[in-house]
Amino acid sequence: MRAGGLNRLLAAAAAVPVMLIVAGCSSDSGSDSGSGSGGESAAQKDGGTSAAASPSAEPTVQAAAYRTLPEACGVLSKKTLTSLVPKAPAKGKAGASSDVAARASCSWSSLDNNGVKGSQFRWLNVSMVRFETDAASSGEQQAREYYAKQVRGASAATGAKNAKSQALAGTGDQATTVRYDLKKSEGAFKQQTVVARVENVVVTLDYNGAGLAGEKTPDAAALVKSAELAAKEAVASVEAANGEGSGGGSSSPAPSESSSKSPTAAPSKSSSKSSSKAPSASASAAVAKRTSTAAAKKS
Repeated sequence: MRAGGLNRLLAAAAAVPVMLIVAGCSSDSGSDSGSGSGGESAAQKDGGTSAAASPSAEPTVQAAAYRTLPEACGVLSKKTLTSLVPKAPAKGKAGASSDVAARASCSWSSLDNNGVKGSQFRWLNVSMVRFETDAASSGEQQAREYYAKQVRGASAATGAKNAKSQALAGTGDQATTVRYDLKKSEGAFKQQTVVARVENVVVTLDYNGAGLAGEKTPDAAALVKSAELAAKEAVASVEAANGEGSGGGSSSPAPSESSSKSPTAAPSKSSSKSSSKAPSASASAAVAKRTSTAAAKKS
């Protein structure tokens, strides 16, 4: 009896570790499944939520604000041309361009002959370059870089003496006047270059004068003042051609194929201003309908 009871006791004792091991396995299996399939779906849910909340942010480049250029030979008024180049033909000489809505220029030459006293010579040139936005950079950024290049080029002109440059306020978004003396075989020339940027367009105005054959050299300060006023007028013409301001000359926009391909997803602040001034056709129709209805009720 004692041997049988002892055997049963040993058998029962041996069964306890087996049950504990089984229970432990079951417990581990349950926790694994909780952090496996259940945890994985939670992670997927979190991932899906974060993906929906923050879509892939591709860098966007601001659309070019100005889509065209004015006619180059019409950016200055007749009054301005008479003052700067009094003996120049009524119509300036347009520069060659394959796309006048992206690059355009015009020049005027004046020679006021005073006989034996000599002659007063004046030369004026206005050039405009418009930059389109591309995948690499905005039109405005390209215009900023070109503006800086033009200013550097004017300041380092070949043969320039006594070069001076100064910022010019009230002309586009940024402007600089560069002035210097230039000695030529014909005489002593006073050169003025005004470089201005407005949005994605750069305007460069060159104006020089000289007294020839014994005529006195023109006053540099007067030439600078005239050049700066003309540059301001040219910039105003660029703005007017793109729906802003009233402009200074008699120019009209020059449409091009490239302007129709310009991005329109992000209109500029200036374009939104101009578009808000004119009510839509549907709004006008609605006002007319309300007016006729009110008139019918009164009758």
